Amino acid sequence: MKKRSVGIIGGGAAGMMAAVTAAGQGAEVTLFEQNDRVGKKLLMTGNGRCNLGNRELSAGMYCGADPAWIGGRLKAFGTDDTIRFFRGIGLMIKEKNGYLYPVSEQASAVLDVLRFALKSAGVRVETDCRIDQIQRQGDGRIGLYCGRTRHLFDRAVIACGGRAAPKTGSDGNGFSLARQLGHSVVPTVPALVQLRCGEEFFRSVAGVRAQARLTVRQGGAVLLDEQGELQITDYGISGIPVFQMSRKVGYLLKTQPQVKVHIGFLPDLGREDLEPFLEERLARMGDRTVEEFFTGLLHKKLMQLFVRTAGLKGNQPVAGTDRGALRGVLEQCLDWEVTVTGTNGYDQAQVSAGGVSCGEVTEDLESRLAPGVYFAGEILDVDGRCGGYNLQWAWSSGYLAGTAAAGGKRASQRRGAFPSGSGLRDTPEESV
Repeated sequence: MKKRSVGIIGGGAAGMMAAVTAAGQGAEVTLFEQNDRVGKKLLMTGNGRCNLGNRELSAGMYCGADPAWIGGRLKAFGTDDTIRFFRGIGLMIKEKNGYLYPVSEQASAVLDVLRFALKSAGVRVETDCRIDQIQRQGDGRIGLYCGRTRHLFDRAVIACGGRAAPKTGSDGNGFSLARQLGHSVVPTVPALVQLRCGEEFFRSVAGVRAQARLTVRQGGAVLLDEQGELQITDYGISGIPVFQMSRKVGYLLKTQPQVKVHIGFLPDLGREDLEPFLEERLARMGDRTVEEFFTGLLHKKLMQLFVRTAGLKGNQPVAGTDRGALRGVLEQCLDWEVTVTGTNGYDQAQVSAGGVSCGEVTEDLESRLAPGVYFAGEILDVDGRCGGYNLQWAWSSGYLAGTAAAGGKRASQRRGAFPSGSGLRDTPEESV
């Protein structure tokens, strides 16, 4: 019986997973990568340590498609499957508070074992080959065009990423291929990215790091609420809580010129506590200067800014200073409002939000408009929070697309997690 041929566009995380999986199911697989080597973007993940998954996996960690639809795909290939897969190709994994990393904490180790798995599975890898056209042929086969050269396959997987980190090859080419097949693409924005602010004072507080709570309100209701270490830059705000809210802020900025973000630095102090707190401090330190009075609350740069903003001078004595102004300094510690006017670009973003509408693909990620073509990874309208969730989506969607393209069965439909002869083996679920 002739092997089914599968062509995979994109040698990133999702593409390599799809290729290894399809080959393991018995397909004859060719992987096309426009760069001179596969996995360039993978080397950048987790600041080079590669946070490749998370124990706390649920559809609530993702945006874009319908949560129930995302949840079904994660159930088909989840965290335990990821651990088994990578152990099966030789990678030792450890956990840090539920976050999964290679024991070596080197993204290069993850890429290396994937490259070895491609070779062991017999995947043909074509580098320096940009697929710029895709067509379904009259006989049902899929034509992939690299310039004037046509490659014919029984099935194809489009896994060439979104728009984030375009220098690594994620330049949006996959969306062009999807549109050629008649697919609609949800407009994209940079996600897991820094936010740019309009105020001029950011240069004076650049470099400050502090634990904070960030909220965005709309119509009196809290629209976004994140906590973690805030990093202040010379142009705005950064850090994990900023990354987590950047997707939704990016979409808000498509319909309005600015977004107000409220930052609280003293989570244990409420507005009702302000007056007693101020009175106690005055009783203890009322003989100091304004700068000395506020020393010890927050980073010195922040306190100096808040003092200036309240119309005070650091060297003036607290005695005789208007209490309303002193209260104003404390109010900024509780609720510092900054004006976000934009996000950093795709070159700074970890992922892009938006992409091929998931309503136009089946549960096995096959195109409803062009049967025989599958999608995997960031090209779909699914993006996750920080914490390994986007790589987990790459593994889950790559596995599903590769399995279906090869005509195989999912792990949940078989006794073992991986087919015999694939070079993979079932291993215990526990991590190191």
